[in-house]
Amino acid sequence: MPPTDPERYAVVSCHVERPLDDRVWSAFAAFQERRHGGLAIAALIRPPDASAGEVDEDRWLERARDAAAHGPLGHHTHFTSPTHARPTGGPTGERVRREGAWLRERGLEPSLFCGGGWYTDASVAEACAALGYVDVTPRTTRPPYLPDGAAWAELDGPARIDLDGSKLAAVPTTHGAGDLVRALVRPRALPNRVHAYFHDTDLVDPRRRRLIALGLALLGRRRPPSDLDALAATLDDTLLLRWDDIARESPTDGAVGSQT
Repeated sequence: MPPTDPERYAVVSCHVERPLDDRVWSAFAAFQERRHGGLAIAALIRPPDASAGEVDEDRWLERARDAAAHGPLGHHTHFTSPTHARPTGGPTGERVRREGAWLRERGLEPSLFCGGGWYTDASVAEACAALGYVDVTPRTTRPPYLPDGAAWAELDGPARIDLDGSKLAAVPTTHGAGDLVRALVRPRALPNRVHAYFHDTDLVDPRRRRLIALGLALLGRRRPPSDLDALAATLDDTLLLRWDDIARESPTDGAVGSQT
């Protein structure tokens, strides 16, 4: 892979939310291995939630290690439950730190983070910085399904965020699967910097899986393919923003909604 240009690239990630579901995991593992468009898929994987009955730690770890062998590995947090991504109470940053410590105690070294339902706040950002993550939770545009007042972060391109003493590297997510295909077929609609994402559950539906594969194949022809770890390695302090520059709306009012 040639050196990554931070001004023109294509990267892709998958929110791996059901790694203990055999059908979903099989679909994701096969898709990640194929590297459509020459793109290495970053697996942003949700840690198991024992309180929700997800107790097969050995199988979870085996699958996380397999994903890490085929692309960048990231940490994806659902703040309320496996089926409810955004928080409904409790300290959000503390949850990220606790899950991050759990992952490292088991020998995993995720380099990326994405908050479920695109949720983030200052405490989550500080936890990501402490864990050495690159945060891909910021979006280039507001997710349309978020309710009024919901917290999210907006970023035009890769940057580092000043958190009053620590710095957090961030790469925004730009396109879901449908948005990507629409941008690819419209002249001049595709930006120079593309970070596309999809969910592991999308891949169980054959039609959805074909759409994502087509989008990634076309994307790899239209923009130089890279991966999130290689892109992160190009970041420096030349573009330094404050947290207040990217934070949008209230970090508590947006707790409703289970979208991921």
